[in-house]
Amino acid sequence: MSATTLDARDLFRAAYENRYTWDQDFPGYTADVTFKDNDRTFTGQVRVNGDMSTEVFNIENEEALKQVKSQLWETAIHRVRRSFEDVHGQNTFRYGETDESGAIEILMGGKSEGDRYKLRDNEVCHVHRHIHGVVVTIDTFSSHKTEDGYLSHRYDSIYHDPKTGELKGGKSYFEDNYEKVGNYYILTSRVITGEENGETVTKEFGFSNIKLLQPAMV
Repeated sequence: MSATTLDARDLFRAAYENRYTWDQDFPGYTADVTFKDNDRTFTGQVRVNGDMSTEVFNIENEEALKQVKSQLWETAIHRVRRSFEDVHGQNTFRYGETDESGAIEILMGGKSEGDRYKLRDNEVCHVHRHIHGVVVTIDTFSSHKTEDGYLSHRYDSIYHDPKTGELKGGKSYFEDNYEKVGNYYILTSRVITGEENGETVTKEFGFSNIKLLQPAMV
């Protein structure tokens, strides 16, 4: 069915529901973590619980601990399954432009007035959102296809001040890889390349020895 025969809400909803998320039976997992921050390496353990809370163990360096915890939380929060109505029920949707790659722009109104997305092949490939006083723009260049939806593989992100348009920090490039453990796809590596003080910095997060937690007996 072409975009012309679908209204913008339906097209966006289909892509939203095509994202890979964990189901309500997700038990959580433990893993070993190796964090390489340019020339420094930190190792420890992590735990993502069934309620999506996250824990990091045995990393003494506070800044490294904070960065691992932040990425772990970021990963888990994107796997939470929330209904379309819960997230977008107070929004309106209309078509914008179609770019040279065939990506279809969706312009938001209502609660998310000013936000916009682009869709290609039933996936969200561009996000422009106002979040907590900043504007975040994310472009996705490739994705992992699973039997239960897609996961972003290579993408970048950039933050701007919503009032002035001023850049907040440089652009960051991400590459994520996943492995299926039991019935769930779990992040095994995330490499972030960006700029700090005019220099290229690379941060690598590796997760290994991933084990699902046993669900609690009722």
